[in-house]
Amino acid sequence: MSEDRRMEQFKIDLNPEAKVDKVIGIVSGKGGVGKSLVTSLVANSTAARGINTAIFDADITGPSIPKCYGLNSKATVEGETIIPVRTDNGIQVMSINLLLEDVTQPVIFRGPVIANTVRQFWTDVLWDDVGVMYVDMPPGTGDVPLTVFQSLPLDGIIVVASPQDLVNMVVEKAVNMATMMRIPILALVENMAYYECPDCGKKHKIYGDSHLAEVAAKHRATKDSPIIEIPIMPEIAKLCDEGRIYDYKNNLFDGLLDSIVD
Repeated sequence: MSEDRRMEQFKIDLNPEAKVDKVIGIVSGKGGVGKSLVTSLVANSTAARGINTAIFDADITGPSIPKCYGLNSKATVEGETIIPVRTDNGIQVMSINLLLEDVTQPVIFRGPVIANTVRQFWTDVLWDDVGVMYVDMPPGTGDVPLTVFQSLPLDGIIVVASPQDLVNMVVEKAVNMATMMRIPILALVENMAYYECPDCGKKHKIYGDSHLAEVAAKHRATKDSPIIEIPIMPEIAKLCDEGRIYDYKNNLFDGLLDSIVD
């Protein structure tokens, strides 16, 4: 059996009443680099183009997306079908926090249960005519990323990092995993790349120089992937805290979106 056919046997079927055209994974080698922020920003940019957009929050034990969008209502369940919640800018969202009575309730699941929950978000959710879906994954190369890579028809991934040397080492783990799973790497995003002084306009590299270009050059799968820098912006943190990330307008991902929706 060829490698491609072997990979196909792990794919699972979408809810028969749902429709999703493209699926893009957002991954990182470690936590705290702003993966959910990048997911929100690129989803907002996609929705702003008039494309039906969805966020599949696959971070089962540490979901952030509902907080970013100020989602307080719960997902409804009709029979065996789950109806996702919509953000104020029309993005369809499914997250474990939209099913919990108390969002501070810890999700204490073992790996196989977490992986099964991720599969159910694909098979049981009524995704309504989605043009582009973004899957916000937990950090690392464990059960959930493996489940998503194997089970969902990923069209590509966006790798998120920050400037530290340690982070770039674990970025290579994520890149190598994607390469092994034959998933295209659409872009490398460096969050917290610099801080621009509002008074003088000078850029300060708070966390040191970037090494993503060096990482990209080492791997055939990333040598042509664009590197997108996101500066440290207090206003973005404020909007996330207030649940209004949909209010932040940006053109950071215009070039990337051109290739995604082409």
